[in-house]
Amino acid sequence: MRNKDWIYALVLIILAIFLPRIMLFYVVCGILDFRRSNTFDAVNWKRYFFGNGLFTWILSPFNLLMDLFCIKNKKIYELEELPEECQTELTQLINTAKSKPQLIEELGKTMQEKNRGMTFFKWYGKNVDNSIIIPEFHQQFKYIKTIGISIFNKNQRTSVHYGPLRVTLRVLYNLTPIDSNEVYIQVAGNIHKWRDNPLFIFDDTLVHQSVNHSDQMRYVLFLDIARPSKHFKLMHKILAVIGVCIISINRVFYKNWDMIK
Repeated sequence: MRNKDWIYALVLIILAIFLPRIMLFYVVCGILDFRRSNTFDAVNWKRYFFGNGLFTWILSPFNLLMDLFCIKNKKIYELEELPEECQTELTQLINTAKSKPQLIEELGKTMQEKNRGMTFFKWYGKNVDNSIIIPEFHQQFKYIKTIGISIFNKNQRTSVHYGPLRVTLRVLYNLTPIDSNEVYIQVAGNIHKWRDNPLFIFDDTLVHQSVNHSDQMRYVLFLDIARPSKHFKLMHKILAVIGVCIISINRVFYKNWDMIK
């Protein structure tokens, strides 16, 4: 047998030994991760393991490991449940966004022919050049890692989907309250109506969907914050590495959105 044949045979033997174990490991991790969303129907099983949740499944071992380093995941949070320093950062940033009406004015001009738009000012700790200049969004934060604005035109919604990484929490603040029951976000079976509370904080690796079934545009401040952890320095380093790896591919995560600069 030639040397090349020996190599092929060795590779096949290794795959035969380890591939079933690796697949079993991923199946167990996926089931543990999937069950957190409390949606056990056949459609959601298919969505998680074979649809738009596939990337979340691939990253499930990493996400479950992150759960060990972080304070217990509450899935949906109140502002008061976050560290005080994080509360301060969020409150200041939200007040800044509310005091900048030009955000809505400028973004509204770009959305006439678009369904859903997204603009970023900061992405995993790195400032993003933007035609709308808000210096306060480019300062350094301890907890806030991503800053953006999500815009839905009238009668728009996302697909039901999962976020990929559990190193951050998603913070949303509705900048344009609409008096309608048809403007909401649904997370793991829980419906949050923006008319009741403009602030919503959650683990975005849970299954979720955002809906604007009104005849007005919906503008939401879109933030990612580092998960509270007793090992914050370690989490900060992990986030820094992730930021370097995906700094130029936010379009991959928001391929169904129009990116506004």
